[in-house]
Amino acid sequence: MNWHIQGGRVLTDRGLAKTDLSVTGGILSEVQASHASTIDADGLLVLPGIVDIHGDGFERQIMPRPGVRFDTALALKDTDRQLVANGVTTAFHGVTVSWEPGLRSLDAAEHLIGALCDLRDTLGCDTRLHLRWETFALDQMAQVIQWLSLSPRPIIAFNDHTTGSVLNGTIARKIGQMAERSGLSREEYMTLLDQIWSRRAKVAIAMEKLAATARANGNVLLAHDEASPEERMYFRGLGAKASEFPLTLETARAARQMGEDVILGAPNVVRGGSHNGALNATEAIRAGLCTVLTSDYHYPSPLHAAFRLSSPGASDFPSIWNLVSANPARVAGLEDRGLLVAGTRADLILVDASDPAHPRVVATMVHGQIVYSSGLSRVDRRSAQRSPVSKAS
Repeated sequence: MNWHIQGGRVLTDRGLAKTDLSVTGGILSEVQASHASTIDADGLLVLPGIVDIHGDGFERQIMPRPGVRFDTALALKDTDRQLVANGVTTAFHGVTVSWEPGLRSLDAAEHLIGALCDLRDTLGCDTRLHLRWETFALDQMAQVIQWLSLSPRPIIAFNDHTTGSVLNGTIARKIGQMAERSGLSREEYMTLLDQIWSRRAKVAIAMEKLAATARANGNVLLAHDEASPEERMYFRGLGAKASEFPLTLETARAARQMGEDVILGAPNVVRGGSHNGALNATEAIRAGLCTVLTSDYHYPSPLHAAFRLSSPGASDFPSIWNLVSANPARVAGLEDRGLLVAGTRADLILVDASDPAHPRVVATMVHGQIVYSSGLSRVDRRSAQRSPVSKAS
């Protein structure tokens, strides 16, 4: 279906402007198509859809309590409804492949990825994979390498929660939670952790092999929880193009000095700080040390974080919204979305920001299809006419 969105305040690179948008065949167009249906966006903001490149909130739909599992297809469908209702038009599900049994095991990942591949075409949100490989999961690496060839190509991120667990780093206090998630007692979990740690000499070679495969295959490669500028340099050498949740300001600064992206969690902004003592995302953004915000574990947060950081009338609103749209799209290698310019996908949201502390998504459009609406104004038919849209650069 073709659309003509009129009367809204459309986000351009210069700010919000009251103008119209046209959608033809799922693509933003400079000219309104004939037989286009009209959406009255009066009083609403028309914004690029949110691109979420790191989110594992779906795990709560699979296992809302330790050991309590639900059907994976049901969980993915429920997650899809949460995503589009919160303005997310592209989502990369962060599927952790660990040496742990339970929710983050290889078996669980195989089941979830299989279900997602079966359901993907029926979901409203453009849902993709972000494979989070635990670097000590040596026996699972062969399967991860196979998954790198899936279409669309998954993002692949290096994760190391093992070293911090053994050496009493920031992750060590989560041992009880991790044991519960795996279905093991704390004692059983610690025994398994000791066994895994004994293989640490093989980890670097495995990482180099997986990184080489990802580079050759065209996968976007990220590094998670880098603790120092030296670690950023190391992962940069492997081809990791962005620093995901760096643990120190010095690490974030080292990435930005090289023109690299720094990815932090939007819940950090919404809550006023990290829940586990990590970097304060708001302070990092103000210092120019964060370029991307993700849902992390809470799907409403990207939308709310943007409005907490800025307001629609502010001069910095376009650059703040880029944190959840254009910038993550660029990191993911998706040049066809993230901005409302002619020739790009019609991935957009209509937002009621009359209460800026609690912005509300009125409608979500993915590739020209309305996949969510709540209180959307009357849609009718109009004859063809010209409709201005910013040209793609």
